[in-house]
Amino acid sequence: MDATAIIPVKRFGDAKQRLLEALDRPQRAALVKAMLVDVLDAATSADRVERVIVVTGEGRAERIALRHAQRVNTPIEVLQEPADRGQPEATILGIVRAKALDARCVALLPGDCPLLDAGELDGALDRMHAGRVGIVPDRHGAGTNALLMSPPDAIGPAFGTESRERHADRAERAGLDVAVEPLGSLALDVDTSDDLDAIAAVLESDPERAAATAAELARLGLIASGARD
Repeated sequence: MDATAIIPVKRFGDAKQRLLEALDRPQRAALVKAMLVDVLDAATSADRVERVIVVTGEGRAERIALRHAQRVNTPIEVLQEPADRGQPEATILGIVRAKALDARCVALLPGDCPLLDAGELDGALDRMHAGRVGIVPDRHGAGTNALLMSPPDAIGPAFGTESRERHADRAERAGLDVAVEPLGSLALDVDTSDDLDAIAAVLESDPERAAATAAELARLGLIASGARD
């Protein structure tokens, strides 16, 4: 099933506060920018993604999205979210817009999972049908890194701690088909120093999986500079 991808992006200066001990504010902003580039690359490469909506109050994220739109065939639009109220609120704005565009399915994607693989996302969307909610857990199994929903407003998003069970409960109460989709390329989001170490280890050996993020990690000295050559 074709889907509209919705990517909420916080203001870069406020993002990734839990990385404060590892990275200063400009370094965190640079990493968030790089991860967004890789997520956009993957999302717009997926055959099943018909359009991308970026929801943000960050001007730099808007510019990244609009520059990306100039070189791909998949339509990309930016919804302004100046209040920067949080991920659930931003995704709801995207869902409302997707419904206005007659989308039958949405993929709520994080901007901080740069390993996202277009083929893996396509596979999960191929398994979608009307009345289905696909929950993509984080690597620890308790959180939610992505939601696939048909119809687009099948349930209200409730991201955060232990959100996998919350999403499953909401879908079951609504009488929907619930599926857990353990997608490897969406398992690792970068929130903590441990996450940063984990993604650095992956990209040290395979930088092409997320070229922009690998290049930024090399500039930060977190992987060998030769890994991006």
